[in-house]
Amino acid sequence: MNAKDPLQDNVRRSAMLSALRKIRGIVDEENQNDAEAARALRWLLRYGWMALLLVVALLARLMGVY
Repeated sequence: MNAKDPLQDNVRRSAMLSALRKIRGIVDEENQNDAEAARALRWLLRYGWMALLLVVALLARLMGVY
């Protein structure tokens, strides 16, 4: 087979497209994981201070501070 063989070109093109699809799947999965982590961090920043305040109040109550 020479370098101008259409079958060889089709095989290369198919392999390239398959690899690109696999890479795209990996990238999409990582982007989804990053989005979930960012969502969790936003929730923690939004509501975490309330939970911390509740824990501090509970500890103060148990220690007899008020």
